[in-house]
Amino acid sequence: MLSVIIPTLNAEQGLTRTMAPLVPAAIDGLVRDVIVTDGGSDDLTLDIADEAGATIVKSTRGRGQQLKEGAQAAQGDWLLFLHADTVLTGNWNQEIRTHIEKHTEQAAAFRFALDDDAGRARLMEKLVRLRCAVFALPYGDQGLLISRNHYDEIGGFGELPLMEDVDIVRRIGRRRLRFLKSQAVTSAARYQKYGYIIRAVRNLTCVMLYFVGVKPETIRKLYG
Repeated sequence: MLSVIIPTLNAEQGLTRTMAPLVPAAIDGLVRDVIVTDGGSDDLTLDIADEAGATIVKSTRGRGQQLKEGAQAAQGDWLLFLHADTVLTGNWNQEIRTHIEKHTEQAAAFRFALDDDAGRARLMEKLVRLRCAVFALPYGDQGLLISRNHYDEIGGFGELPLMEDVDIVRRIGRRRLRFLKSQAVTSAARYQKYGYIIRAVRNLTCVMLYFVGVKPETIRKLYG
């Protein structure tokens, strides 16, 4: 029923945690296959994916390209695109079943959360919820659930090195996008490395540059 596509590049630190919730869902028949599309890892990423029973697709580096190739290899009627440092929690599998049964014409994203107990993380989560409520603009770290028919109808992921998530959400449109209650808990490493304020401002700047027409290749240099 469901194919999960995970783009990777030296993702050994988080991939095991990302894959763990998918195993029970595979056993109960929800997840048909897990596709790990790798952009040239030289750590243990491919070993972890292989041990977990994932189908490995070797790709050129670039998240948009990797997601596109993963979708091409997927066998499910529904696709779930998930970052390699994001862990689904709560009743995510039941929420997906309900969505598939009742909202066949809509895509969906999860609720954003960070694996950090700091108050700054809670503030960032609130800001993301506000962004989603006002602009209906989830990022890739919230996952993306979409039917194969809907995905093909809008042309799928573009071969972009960055902003591939914003690009596809814009083509989906507000009316065809729902937000699920279950959390997609993402690594806070980037925020901790650069500082929450600096990271948030950088993310916002990148999105604004994209909306005014700056090429993703140029934005990527700023993103870090």
